[in-house]
Amino acid sequence: MEVFMEKKEKQAVWLYPKTKELMVDHLKAANATSQSDFIEKAIRFYSGYLDCNSGTATEYLAHVLTSIIDGIVKGSEFRINRGLFKLAVESAMQSHFLAAVNDIDDEVMEDLRGMCVDEVAHINGVINFERAYDYQKRDDDDE
Repeated sequence: MEVFMEKKEKQAVWLYPKTKELMVDHLKAANATSQSDFIEKAIRFYSGYLDCNSGTATEYLAHVLTSIIDGIVKGSEFRINRGLFKLAVESAMQSHFLAAVNDIDDEVMEDLRGMCVDEVAHINGVINFERAYDYQKRDDDDE
């Protein structure tokens, strides 16, 4: 937002009490330092909105769209990170549990890792416990 080098002039503004209450309630959210600053920002914002049909729309839309997209991305990022953390905790618990109850040598572990990498790549990350169970419980004659 450009800063004007000219001196501000006092203006008479008539507002309904409810409108003034809205302004006071939203001062902090608007990052306004005063009621005058709030009105200045509101006029610029609304003017940008009205100019959307003109060539100056990009200045208004850039700020609005950036703000909206930033909020969406940050919210999604938080939910994804939280979900990944929970998934990693569960995976670590399962790994430690399985390692504690099974005696697997290094060669079998390497083969299993290679098979799992191939399987996850093939199924695009959609893990199916029943398919893994069936694979592990199959008879050697079925191969």
